[in-house]
Amino acid sequence: MGHNNNEELGKRASESILGPNPVIGAPTRDIINTARQVMQQTVKQPVHSLKHIGKLSMAVTRVMLGRSEIAPTPEDKRFLDPTWSLNPLYRRYMQNYLAWRTELNEWITSSNLPTQDIARAQFVISLLTEAMAPTNTALNPAAIKRFFETGGTSLKDGLTHLVHDIANNGGMPSQVNMKAFEVGKNLAITKGSVVFRNEVLELIQYKPLTEEVYERPVLVVPPQINKFYVFDLSPEKSLARYLTASHMQTFVVSWRNPTKSQREWGLSTYIEALKEAIDVVLAITGSKDLSMLGACSGGITTASLLGHYAALKEKKVHAFTLLVSVLDTRIKTQVALFADERSIEAARRMSYQNGVLEGRDMAKVFAWMRPNDLIWNYWVNNYLLGNEPPVFDILFWNNDTTRLPAALHGEFLEMFKTNPLTRAKALEVCGTPIDLKQVKADFFCIAGLNDHITPWDACYKSAQLLGGKCEFVLSSSGHIQSILNPPGNPKSRFFTNTHMPDDPKEWLETATKQADSWWPYWLNWLHARAGKMKPAPTKLGSEEFAPMEAAPGTYVHER
Repeated sequence: MGHNNNEELGKRASESILGPNPVIGAPTRDIINTARQVMQQTVKQPVHSLKHIGKLSMAVTRVMLGRSEIAPTPEDKRFLDPTWSLNPLYRRYMQNYLAWRTELNEWITSSNLPTQDIARAQFVISLLTEAMAPTNTALNPAAIKRFFETGGTSLKDGLTHLVHDIANNGGMPSQVNMKAFEVGKNLAITKGSVVFRNEVLELIQYKPLTEEVYERPVLVVPPQINKFYVFDLSPEKSLARYLTASHMQTFVVSWRNPTKSQREWGLSTYIEALKEAIDVVLAITGSKDLSMLGACSGGITTASLLGHYAALKEKKVHAFTLLVSVLDTRIKTQVALFADERSIEAARRMSYQNGVLEGRDMAKVFAWMRPNDLIWNYWVNNYLLGNEPPVFDILFWNNDTTRLPAALHGEFLEMFKTNPLTRAKALEVCGTPIDLKQVKADFFCIAGLNDHITPWDACYKSAQLLGGKCEFVLSSSGHIQSILNPPGNPKSRFFTNTHMPDDPKEWLETATKQADSWWPYWLNWLHARAGKMKPAPTKLGSEEFAPMEAAPGTYVHER
């Protein structure tokens, strides 16, 4: 497996990243209970089970006689090696596996379990069947070829990687070569400076790249669960650089990585810190208001802050953007499968005891939500083929996790359960009740068509909670890829629509498909609300807020 395959592996994984969601995962206990329920189903419905056993034995007979047409789906890239289709033994091995997997799924789907239990059982069955795939064994033809090509070195390298991952990566296959990147050296290198720091955040101002800038600055608020530099990975993928090169005065928040001693930090703590940062941006730029962009859980924080400002009749935010953000939590996703009252309570108790929710633990849970792309692909690549994990900047960022304070995690869980942003004055932050309908500023809302964690229709319904004029745009990609969408990608598409009907499906049916990235389209929207042009400042910060460390600052390096 050469360099290209390694790159393809990284690319597929980056498209499957779920971007840690602070709300839920699937607790081990729930998975075990569901597995037990699946086993009991064989006894509870014996006739139903026997029927499917009969169907499976017929399918296996057809396979053994060479009469089976069963084949992997086009999306299933595991069986691409020609040996699986050309060698009669390997073909039968693969077809028997596919027949078993299909019949197991049909058996549980047509059982008399309640709908929610069927969905959970399907998830547990997929964990089992993907783990048992023939491609994950030493009989994988690619692994055998590799063994002979390398004179056995691939086996030695594979075992070395396995021992390393058991010792250093909690037994999970490494997704990325972490030694290949360094924040501030080959990632997050757009020129700028920290111009303000408080307990909770650092405020980075980027150096203008144009002679003139728009009067009204833009402030980017990343999710609390990730490092900010998803907005400044490499120069060609950097949203921060793109904005600075497009006449925008650009500021980005870098959250601190909390420890147990910050366990009491809640939503109000983050909003108070953000209010300080906004006042600093306005003081430095001399503007009376600014534009904001909030991504994922940073979008929840931004919307709550705007509700708080509306309650205080403050007009500091002229326009804002929500990026892959869900404010209305009535969502049906695999992520929410195990989010019942008991699991939410257990998750809250655990982070409260630890003081923080570990990003590492969350990333592990999320990898099991996409096991083929995020676990078994690497099992084959790192251990069976003895290859190094890919060098891929998005995966490095995704593995450079942060913690979440117990109080904020508890509030996110509570919000998931009670959905307070959908009701006026159901949520209180910084001493004011929030009514999102009072947030009247124009806003731009971006969602990803293939986003599994913040489904686009949930983002659409969330946009309808706010009181301002909305421009809703749907990008043809997943959660992280929606953010990292620089112009010039021939595969990129996005949808726009001047109408906002109640039904998201109706919106999509009447939407216009546009080529390339949504970035330039959004930039036009931002420019139209950015005020007049003025000469760019010759230096960063101001007399009161002198530049401190160079970007990416100090908080980003905290482990």
